[in-house]
Amino acid sequence: MKEIEANKQAWDLLSEDHYHYYKKILEKKESIINRIIHNELGDLKNKKLIHLQCNTGADTVSLTRLGAQCTGVDLSPANIFYAKKLASDFNLKINFIESDILELSNVHQEKYDVVFTSEGAIGWMPDFDKWAKTVRSLLKDDGFFYVYDSHPFLLTLDESLLKDNQTVIKYPYFEKKPDVSDTIGGYASETKEATSYFWMYTVSDLINSLIRNGMNIEFFNEHENIFFNMGQMEQVEPGLFQYPFMKGKFPFSFSLKATVKKN
Repeated sequence: MKEIEANKQAWDLLSEDHYHYYKKILEKKESIINRIIHNELGDLKNKKLIHLQCNTGADTVSLTRLGAQCTGVDLSPANIFYAKKLASDFNLKINFIESDILELSNVHQEKYDVVFTSEGAIGWMPDFDKWAKTVRSLLKDDGFFYVYDSHPFLLTLDESLLKDNQTVIKYPYFEKKPDVSDTIGGYASETKEATSYFWMYTVSDLINSLIRNGMNIEFFNEHENIFFNMGQMEQVEPGLFQYPFMKGKFPFSFSLKATVKKN
């Protein structure tokens, strides 16, 4: 798929910058997992966890330090190279796999207590049904899936106007064609010139794809803060940001937990 291949090449450009950025942080902090994720995941000690779309492994390192036995998966070969390097830097045993998530079941058949993905990940998936099928295939019968990401309501808005307290719909909520950008990066790297594709997703896309593939929704929580600074935001706590003038107005992020449906 040309869009997936373009995204792979785009993310490759960011990998080294991401590695250096997060290594500095993880030298000073045990974990970069924010409070919401940490509380909702619960105790990970000795849990077998697979981190989908792991980027250069900073969250995977954090989850390992919290007690999980981790495997990380990412589309980008450069991301996987630097994820392995990051784990080695901190003397951590983490398995990393280079794979398109939608094709992962063709090369990896292990089962896990926890399937995890977060923070700007799922909009890079063009096929939610196939994605949910992959999630289910990775889970033990008593395991759970967890995702924390940008709320699709937020993704409809013109991001350049939010800092001025303006909420203007720019991206159609029900659009199925990907949004095409000629740049990528900007939060842990300088912006790079590269074509990339991002797919809008709806709440029903997310929930129904999991239900269709044998999952029960344990919770769907909405949050008024987000995991990165969108521009002139206040950091309200480690890893969480907010516009004070938009507090309580609409959700910026969401989290979801799903378990395997019992027959």
